[in-house]
Amino acid sequence: MLDKQGIYDFLNNKGVWFEVTEHEAMFSMNQLPQVALPYPEADSKNLFVRDDKKRNYYLITVRGNKRADLRDFQEKNGTRRLSFASSEDLMQMMKVIPGCVSPFGLLNNEEKNIQFYVDESFKSGRGLMGIHPNDNTATVWIKMTDLIDIIKEHGNSVKIVEI
Repeated sequence: MLDKQGIYDFLNNKGVWFEVTEHEAMFSMNQLPQVALPYPEADSKNLFVRDDKKRNYYLITVRGNKRADLRDFQEKNGTRRLSFASSEDLMQMMKVIPGCVSPFGLLNNEEKNIQFYVDESFKSGRGLMGIHPNDNTATVWIKMTDLIDIIKEHGNSVKIVEI
């Protein structure tokens, strides 16, 4: 299981550029204005959802200031009706608690059965994303392309879409 330090070690071992901003624990996007972020335009919001049959699980990552409409997402991406997955599913599948949901949690998804959808808007500008290192007391700034390569190499499905 990769925890905060495990994520840092993993990225260093891969030779991937990243920067870390340590901060107080963040449990919602409403707390974000309290933190001085070096790349506020690259901050992200992560939604762990499942379909109505509990057969398919998705991690949806969008910019922090963007609203993710699940009904619109399911129509555009051909999924069944979506709702938020339980905290039990989150712990079992990504080994994190609510408030710590992150694409890095996919590295703990041994079954590789969570599909990762990332908003294409992260490609613009510097191409950075700010995500938790499986712990909500820090934000890791990483290039979107590097993150996608890491997730694909792990074995999870990755789709870059407009959200």
